[in-house]
Amino acid sequence: MDFDAARHNMVESQLRPNNVTEPRLIETMGRLPREKFVPIARRAIAYCDECVEVAPADGEGGGPRYLMEPMTFGRLVQLSAVTKSDLVLDIGCATGYSAAVLGHLADAVVAVEEIESMAEEAGNLLTELGVDNAAVLVGRLSEGNAQQGPYDVIILEGSVQQVPDGLFAQLKEGGRLVAVVEEAGVGQTKLYQKSGNTISERTGLGANAKPLPGFEAAREEFVF
Repeated sequence: MDFDAARHNMVESQLRPNNVTEPRLIETMGRLPREKFVPIARRAIAYCDECVEVAPADGEGGGPRYLMEPMTFGRLVQLSAVTKSDLVLDIGCATGYSAAVLGHLADAVVAVEEIESMAEEAGNLLTELGVDNAAVLVGRLSEGNAQQGPYDVIILEGSVQQVPDGLFAQLKEGGRLVAVVEEAGVGQTKLYQKSGNTISERTGLGANAKPLPGFEAAREEFVF
């Protein structure tokens, strides 16, 4: 398969027509080999316009895990307005594609992955591709990684029902958090920004993404 052509088509048919046009982001996604982050059996669909499964459910609460579809990922990164001086927290990096892209856009990336074997794979791929400003750490996704923060940007690599307050606490003053948030079963890109003790919220475009484990809304309990 001609992955170079598939990558070019992804940019021209999925990103640009959907207003993902930030030059550095387009250049990076048009160059980075997304297929390397996808299991061999699925590499033919690495550049398709849907989420790609990279790990099945393990029966113990882990997985299945996915790479977000290119358009949704591109919209989130563009919404976050990552700059070359930013420290970024990438939550749920899976096999590391998102961390690799962000590594080309930011000063440094801290990527968190819950599945230890996947975190190891992501780290190896980042090393192979020479992305030396991104580190993959094992931890609970919903907890982020306060130790390495605070962060200029936090990106959640999947849809969530709610964003824990603990993640907002890991933002720097003026820091941004972006995510696909489910509202009444419909996903919306959201940009949150920290100003003092206040978190502002702006809703972007609709988006589809597979759920990120650990971000389910608390169930209401009824007492009769």
